[in-house]
Amino acid sequence: MSAAPLLLVVLAAILHASWNLLAKRAAPIGPVFVAAYNLVACIVYAPWAVALLLEGAVPVQGAAVGLILLSGLIHLAYSLCLQEGYRQADFSVVYPVARGTGPMLSTFGAILLLGEVPTGRGVLGLALVVIGIGLIATDGRLSGLGRPKGPIGLLWGMATGGLIAAYTVTDAYAVKVLGIAPVVLDWFSNLLRLIVLAPLAVANPRRANTAMRGAWPLAVGVGLLSSLSYILVLDALGRGAPLSLVAPMREMSMMVGALLGLVVLGEPVGPRRLGGCALLIGGVILLAA
Repeated sequence: MSAAPLLLVVLAAILHASWNLLAKRAAPIGPVFVAAYNLVACIVYAPWAVALLLEGAVPVQGAAVGLILLSGLIHLAYSLCLQEGYRQADFSVVYPVARGTGPMLSTFGAILLLGEVPTGRGVLGLALVVIGIGLIATDGRLSGLGRPKGPIGLLWGMATGGLIAAYTVTDAYAVKVLGIAPVVLDWFSNLLRLIVLAPLAVANPRRANTAMRGAWPLAVGVGLLSSLSYILVLDALGRGAPLSLVAPMREMSMMVGALLGLVVLGEPVGPRRLGGCALLIGGVILLAA
């Protein structure tokens, strides 16, 4: 991978952890907040997307339209799942588990569904991912899973990770094979989410306004950074960077996220959770090797 795509992915990882921190702070608002930050993204990135559309950034074929719709639906499910996970559990659990689960599920799928035979390096990587997720979710104390809310962060993180795996493959195909411009793909994804979620605000505008009181700065931050971070990743893929390298490199955001949870939110992020992040990153790198 050349220097330009590498820098794009590193910057995207930092921005990704940052916008997720903002989303965590607005977790109690739920789907209305998701609609709000998608509204921001649609407005801010509309001129860029329209300019690219006029230049023919979307191939005139049914496959492109179908893939854009599929991507938007997966991203919708991902956004709602992530926001609910942040509402119910610690950021420093949900975020790293979500980021690490995608590569793990992809490997399991290749073994179970496609009959691929894992290499020794792949088995080691898978083991490190599983151990890392366990350390992050329990802080090294298995008894924590026995508490009423013990497994919640783990379960929401893994569900979100499954959706990450789905949209990563879908969007990589859209950009690399069909030639859809990253900005356009992301903008239509935001637009679809906004269309689906808008009735929540329209049905009871007073409740929506009350819920968003004081949260619009967070929505602006998430709307700007979430799209930008993902556009950078898609741009790196469009420049020829292989998905097998880009996907694991994005996971450095896990360590950033854990540190933000400690410093900004004051969540308990001890050496076991940080060690779990390190194992998770190492395992993802081995899975992609």
